[in-house]
Amino acid sequence: MAAVEQLTMNLNSLGLQDHTLREEADVEHNPIDLYRSYISTELSKISGVDASLIYPALETSISKDSADLNLPVPRLRAKGGKPQELAAKWAEEFPKNLVEVAANGIFLRFNFIGSSLTKLVLPMIWNQRKEFGRNESAKGKVAVIEFSSPNIAKPFHAGHLRSTIIGSFLSNLHESQGWKVHRVNYLGDWGKQFGLLAIGFKRYGNDKELEENPMRHLYDVYVKINADATAEEEKIQQESAEAESKGVPYTPFATLHDKAREFFRHMEAGDEQSLKIWSRFRELSILKLKETYERLNIEYDEYDGESQVSLPFMDEMTDLLKQKNLVEQDNGALLIDLAKFDKKLGKAVVRKSDGATLYLTRDIGTAVKRYEKYHFDKSIYVVASQQDMYFAQLFKIFELMGFEWAKKCVHINYGLVQGMSTRKGKAIFLDDIMEVAKEEMHKVMQNNEEKYSQIENPEEVADIVGKTAIRIQDSTGKRINNYAFDWSRMTSFEGDTGPYLQYAHSRLSSVQRNVDFTDEQMKNADLSLITEPDAYELVRLLGQYPDVLKSAFRFQETSTVVTYLFKLTHAVSKLYDILWVKGREENLQLARLALFGAAKQVLNNGMRLLGLTPLERM
Repeated sequence: MAAVEQLTMNLNSLGLQDHTLREEADVEHNPIDLYRSYISTELSKISGVDASLIYPALETSISKDSADLNLPVPRLRAKGGKPQELAAKWAEEFPKNLVEVAANGIFLRFNFIGSSLTKLVLPMIWNQRKEFGRNESAKGKVAVIEFSSPNIAKPFHAGHLRSTIIGSFLSNLHESQGWKVHRVNYLGDWGKQFGLLAIGFKRYGNDKELEENPMRHLYDVYVKINADATAEEEKIQQESAEAESKGVPYTPFATLHDKAREFFRHMEAGDEQSLKIWSRFRELSILKLKETYERLNIEYDEYDGESQVSLPFMDEMTDLLKQKNLVEQDNGALLIDLAKFDKKLGKAVVRKSDGATLYLTRDIGTAVKRYEKYHFDKSIYVVASQQDMYFAQLFKIFELMGFEWAKKCVHINYGLVQGMSTRKGKAIFLDDIMEVAKEEMHKVMQNNEEKYSQIENPEEVADIVGKTAIRIQDSTGKRINNYAFDWSRMTSFEGDTGPYLQYAHSRLSSVQRNVDFTDEQMKNADLSLITEPDAYELVRLLGQYPDVLKSAFRFQETSTVVTYLFKLTHAVSKLYDILWVKGREENLQLARLALFGAAKQVLNNGMRLLGLTPLERM
């Protein structure tokens, strides 16, 4: 539907054809903004407070006991009486045609009239469908979001799982607010460990196993060669002690770690043979990672990595640091004393005494290259809270180097996953985690033989529900909090879990399947037939979805959307015993189906934003 036509329809539904809209009101995408515009204009006439101050002070909440819009009167700094007195006076004088107004201490509480809200919200959802909730407020802005970022040859551990889930959601969320998003996977694909891995592969590697499952095979090789290196170091310590006790000199041999450092120096120097071995490991690992991410509905625009910043460019960055008088030498190493600028930041090493580069050196170079490529308005790093200090140092260095984009860099942190294990042992690879979740859900589904027999593709459904269970358990609480990984809780169909969310969606799908009406008929239903208070409560929740996304964006919180979706499913569940569809008069059936259909659409939109695949049957 054209924007002008949508706007006209929205205004007409509330009888506001002659209302002058606030410039900041996005009434094409957000039904609540139409009320904000109306209330701020009308309240300005009564209070004498400028409408531009009233509009942003009108707050929403999905709490059941809260009003549709709440206004803390002290925030307006109005004169003429105490906040409680002004609230009572304004509530008495406010027109009552579209909203119910009440004073509650220092607050003004506005509740929308259910019948008019229904005529505004449901048509907007049916017309916009999958676009409902989205807006274009950041159109033209570019965000680069780096997330997941596992290390090649090391396990894809729980921290990477959290980064993957949070980062993919933030990417989708930014797109819902109009941003152009570039998803980047910054691989740990460089450093001395690749020298050790190359030596290990020569000793323990198997070409066939490498082709079949590179991440797992390289990890197994890395574990074995590390064990050898540790045993070697213990041997040197023992032999050295024995030589000392005998009073004879001891000459240590070149260890595996020495050889690994030498191999890495060849890599950095551009040695063709060394790079050929490393490149094979990297390319095969990325192919496997792509399969894993695809299973999670994630695609990356770029697989970057520490390896992609050349040594000459890092030398260039180091020279710039020297020109800015930021580096000093300490036993041959180069470091920046950030404590001069902020005592909490301490010192940061940018180059080792042997000349080898570090994560920090490579991250500086990567950020510069990234800005040159994307000219981003925001660059987000989704990394655990354990790295808070590191990113504070990194961003401060960007600033001290004179990069104006330093202030556009953001670290989105998160807490740890605790107690993550399976009956098969530690679930260190993402594939393991997803397979166990799939198996657990398959067992639960088989407990109901009647329903199980009706599912055409039980393996696929079990996989989707299992992945939903993983994502939702990770996303229920605030991202900064640690949480305990609980298989039994996660795979339950009871309570606020991923499987329950899928069940709620499939049940709404069945409501529409069980009747013989088209979408067009439901879209054009007579909404005046919806009169039940509980139905109005559901409409209120549906209308708040665009605001929920804005709130989630403001705090970069997955849990904001998850909490909302569970409230939505609870409100829907309550209505099944109240709003019967089958056996009712046709117009009443259509009106109720229009409500349930709108609820399904919003639930579907929210689930897809979370990276889930909503199921039609289960």
